[in-house]
Amino acid sequence: MIRLLKQREVMLLAIIAIIVALVTTRSAGFGRPGNLTAIFNDTAVLMMLACGQLVVILTRSIDLSLASNLALTGMIAAMVNAAMPGIPVEVLILGCIVVGGLLGMFNGLLVWKLNIPPIVVTLGTLTIYRGTVFLVSGGTWVNAVEMSDRFKSFTRAEFLSLPMLSWIAILVIALFALMMLRTPLGRAFYATGINPTAATYAGIDVGKTKFIAFTLAGMVAGLAGYLWVSRYVIASVDVARGLELQVVAACVIGGVSIAGGIGTVGGAVLGALFLGVINNALPVIGVSPFWQMAISGAAIITAVIFNARGERRGGRIILKTAEAG
Repeated sequence: MIRLLKQREVMLLAIIAIIVALVTTRSAGFGRPGNLTAIFNDTAVLMMLACGQLVVILTRSIDLSLASNLALTGMIAAMVNAAMPGIPVEVLILGCIVVGGLLGMFNGLLVWKLNIPPIVVTLGTLTIYRGTVFLVSGGTWVNAVEMSDRFKSFTRAEFLSLPMLSWIAILVIALFALMMLRTPLGRAFYATGINPTAATYAGIDVGKTKFIAFTLAGMVAGLAGYLWVSRYVIASVDVARGLELQVVAACVIGGVSIAGGIGTVGGAVLGALFLGVINNALPVIGVSPFWQMAISGAAIITAVIFNARGERRGGRIILKTAEAG
């Protein structure tokens, strides 16, 4: 299975390279380093959210409230900044992570303690969090004029020719990769998804593991809340509406199994990057952006079919090995 996942990542990377090469034949500037850096920066938030969604899906769960969490924490950050511009941006970022984590904990508690199906819980909190944005803001927007210069410029500040938003995404990706590969918690996520019963016998608290997964996803969404509002200098009820579907799409395209237990950080990130390249390529080749959802949907269906076939092949290999033994 590890070999299959590596093949998926290599295949995705190759497809992304082919798309870039083909679009570059139509527009020479598309493949330039500056434009590719801009695409990576535009996709940074999606890549981070895909990492958060990954750990949730690995435990046989799903979090459909991430975009609403982002919108709520972003609105809170913008309103606090507008009212008290002297508060350091670093404090606001920490506050967003805490608030986002609390929202994720709420999801996790409902799944863990009340044993409510995750899709039901997060469909409900998706609406609750989005409605809370309206209640908190009174239906008004917070725009660029009301935000402090430091609040707006933080994500745009460059280091080694790369915006801070991209560096934060790289840091988040690296931390998730380290957690999944080198820590008992990462192994617990996989074990919970592969076989919850066996994981329980191995001493893993399955409910608590799911709770931690939702909390981590919420913390990432909280961080993304500030980054999104700072990047696009607007906070409103409609911020990131529909983004939750792109996050799930990125994971599935990256080889993450909806059945749980299978997936990598690299795959989820490449899935997000694939969507980012597609979204940026469509206008260049003259395809209407309204086709974006259709193309994403087709990619999801193709990825699910590919995942299912790969998992069946893995099952047969295991049975043959057992019979041979």
